[in-house]
Amino acid sequence: MTEQEITILAQKIHEEALVLDAHADIATPTISPTFLSADGLSKVDITKLTVGGVGAVVMSVAVAPGPRTAEGDAAARTEANEKLTIVNQLIKESEGTLVLSKSVADLVKAKANNQISFILGFQNARSLEKNVSTIDSFYNAGVRIFGLNHLGHNDFSDSSRPFFDGETGRYEPDSEHGGLSTLGKAAVKRLNQLGAIIDVSQLSKQATLQTLALTTAPVIASHSNVLAISDVTRNISDEEIDLIGKNGGVVHIAPFRAYLLGYSDPNLVAEIKTARRAAGVSEKYSYPFELYWEIADLTKRYAFLKSVSDIIGPADVDNLIDHIDYVVKRIGINHVGIGTDFNHGSGIDGYVDAADALNVTIGLVQRGYSAKDIEKIWGGNFLRVFKAVEKKSSNK
Repeated sequence: MTEQEITILAQKIHEEALVLDAHADIATPTISPTFLSADGLSKVDITKLTVGGVGAVVMSVAVAPGPRTAEGDAAARTEANEKLTIVNQLIKESEGTLVLSKSVADLVKAKANNQISFILGFQNARSLEKNVSTIDSFYNAGVRIFGLNHLGHNDFSDSSRPFFDGETGRYEPDSEHGGLSTLGKAAVKRLNQLGAIIDVSQLSKQATLQTLALTTAPVIASHSNVLAISDVTRNISDEEIDLIGKNGGVVHIAPFRAYLLGYSDPNLVAEIKTARRAAGVSEKYSYPFELYWEIADLTKRYAFLKSVSDIIGPADVDNLIDHIDYVVKRIGINHVGIGTDFNHGSGIDGYVDAADALNVTIGLVQRGYSAKDIEKIWGGNFLRVFKAVEKKSSNK
């Protein structure tokens, strides 16, 4: 096919598919402007979603790491509630363009009505305030996807990214609970009962394996890339990918440059370590953007980020599709999707924000994926998991 024919075919596929982004952050007033689009606005605002033909996006009610005290947990809950309020306000102000979808039926109806679905996600169990029953409160508020962790261990699970505590100057151990804690295991059970989708992104490997052993329904990784291609703790191993496939789940690939690129070149690693050493941060990680927030001086912090950014260079849609290809070859077309992590540092050449989503479809057509395959990648696989979770729910 000619380039024009590929574009025309991709546009047709894109229009017919439910183009679904399985993870984006909520743009709050305090968000770093470096996480936003060039216009200073959210990467998933209404205009960009409309231009990009995106029909649904999971808006993550994520909270930052913080003190594991009653006061710290309460602050996390407040942060989560503020984000819920922001999403509900965006829906209200859209005057019908945006809708809150809480079920597969809602998503299908919105697509038929040419509306854009917001689905509420959840990230970091700190906001549960050490209480499994608080999951019900978030579910009743419309949350349907739950990830127990983000950065740093919490009372429910270990993180794939142990935290550096700037107050104590100490790093967390690689594992605290050996995966899931007793609270975490109870949370998995409750989420199954409610009919909520469990999200294993950001969990430690052991916590992910334990979740997969415990759950009675398929899970997703909402924004996780392939460890075998990009060797950073945040990405998931072949063992995890295989078991997610056996579970019937879906691995959603993120257009996050530093999680797409490889770090096997010893010269590249040496350059990264030199940059980290010069900035006075740990050389434990060859992944350049991990554990840099101990640089208290913001000018020096941004200088460090620019230096490592220049070292690793750009990423593009081809890099994204390399990860999709890997998952497809390993566990099949029914188990891969896309979750951007927009508004949290994500964005690559050709897929800077939601307005560029068609470029991914064009890239998939160029790689030989069929219309049916692409519909599965963009949203069909997510819908299948959602249906299975709803079916297995005891909350009927």
